[in-house]
Amino acid sequence: MDNRDEVREFLTSRRAKITPEQAGLPSGSRRRVPGLRRSEVAALADMSVEYYAKLERGSLSGVSPPVLEAVARALQLDDAERAHLLHLAQAADGSDVLTRPRRRTARQWTPHRSLQWTLDAITAGPAFVRNGRMDLLATNHLARAFYSDVYATVDNQANLARFNFLDAASHRFYPDWDQAADIAVAILRTEAGRNPHDKDLHDLIGELSTRSNEFRTRWGAHNVRHHGTGTKRFHHQAVGELTLAYEGLDMAAEPGLTLTIYTAEPGSPSEEALRLLASWTATQEAEPTTHQAAG
Repeated sequence: MDNRDEVREFLTSRRAKITPEQAGLPSGSRRRVPGLRRSEVAALADMSVEYYAKLERGSLSGVSPPVLEAVARALQLDDAERAHLLHLAQAADGSDVLTRPRRRTARQWTPHRSLQWTLDAITAGPAFVRNGRMDLLATNHLARAFYSDVYATVDNQANLARFNFLDAASHRFYPDWDQAADIAVAILRTEAGRNPHDKDLHDLIGELSTRSNEFRTRWGAHNVRHHGTGTKRFHHQAVGELTLAYEGLDMAAEPGLTLTIYTAEPGSPSEEALRLLASWTATQEAEPTTHQAAG
């Protein structure tokens, strides 16, 4: 795969983030570019300037793991960035073909009964399955209610990235909207490196780049992340403010999919808000039955 532009932009952006002081080098007084020079990265990686320049021009095909590790060390890449660099190298020479997730879309994939049973058994917090494009593929009842804003607009197509950047309701739902936007783009950028042949992903990125300046600016930063655990703040239209912890679990039986569970601190106002949301959900689901019985 010809992904030289992606490789070039990623390595250039990482080099620009490292100051000479961070690398243990003298800063000097006549620097025309931010971050390190190519020659400095080459020296830190113990390779010739010419060879590193070739890599930064996008030529990662056939590059050995020790060379990739040397570049990662010189650029002080974190775990997510190291994995992204490896995925870019694998895509460049085609060695990702066996580890590439099977192509699936939200319209074609339905959860196994046992998976839906598992989701439904989680009653204290929202639980859902998403792919790397941030499509919501399966949910428990509480997650469906939790993301009611996402499902309220058909144009969102049950996609968290579309909701984040194209739906005004996201600015209320995410009190820390900039943080949520940064995370969403980093997840998509990570998926683009891991699964560069996903046409639906390319279409989504193209749509968001065309319609959102906020997305386009963030996409150009080439930031990636492992989105495994953390805490987020939300504002739900029915129950107000929530501060929830989350755990994201890669699904061994469904490569490329992630099971995410949100929970609240025991005894906290957020736990009470989740209980209220569960009660509200039960009321909403019971209303049609009540109306039918009355009729």
